Amino acid sequence: MIDNDDPLGPLDPDFATQFVRDYRRPPCQLYLISPLDVTGDFPDRLRRALGAGPVAAFQFRVKDIDQHEAARLAEPLQRICADADVAFIVNDSVALAKRLGADGVHLGQSDGDPREARLALGPSVQIGVTCHASRHLAMEAGEAGADYVAFGAFYPTTTKAVEHHADPVLLSWWSTVFELPCVAIGGITPVNAAPLVAAGADFLAVSGAVWGADEGAAIAAFEAVLRG
Repeated sequence: MIDNDDPLGPLDPDFATQFVRDYRRPPCQLYLISPLDVTGDFPDRLRRALGAGPVAAFQFRVKDIDQHEAARLAEPLQRICADADVAFIVNDSVALAKRLGADGVHLGQSDGDPREARLALGPSVQIGVTCHASRHLAMEAGEAGADYVAFGAFYPTTTKAVEHHADPVLLSWWSTVFELPCVAIGGITPVNAAPLVAAGADFLAVSGAVWGADEGAAIAAFEAVLRG
């Protein structure tokens, strides 16, 4: 179901049937998001996941802990990502991203303005913004200097509460009109990922499908989908 909260109104579903991906756009890539619990053997699991197939970025997403503890948990994961040449993105916190010297920060709609994040973090840091199912929010993010926009949820997910439901036609429209990369998120598995790739997603953000299973096998399965 297309989210009707977008002030620009609904998209024509037939738009997707006419969509052809621009050959100049890089192929869709994997964007891995951490579980909320990154203690215990998680660093080993991350290392296995990153060794199982190409991953473009890893988002460090923890909740309800102070910045000192978050930094302590993040640092070994950041080293693993650096060794694998995978971008290390911090969820929500510009302050933590700056403290860690992270490659990027991902902002929800209530996590601050991309312009302020840019001033704090500098010109080379990647800034992503959650835009739910709204073209309006995505265009605002682009105008504010975001490096990518994230749409979703496309499928039911238990990773977080879902208030906004996006349709793949949104990816087709965005990729046709804008060069700014778009990320698809929400309940994505190797089984249901192909339509999002075909619709024009530049990245697939995945979490539960990887960490709720054998992470190496899951990454390999996603790679097979992305190779087409």
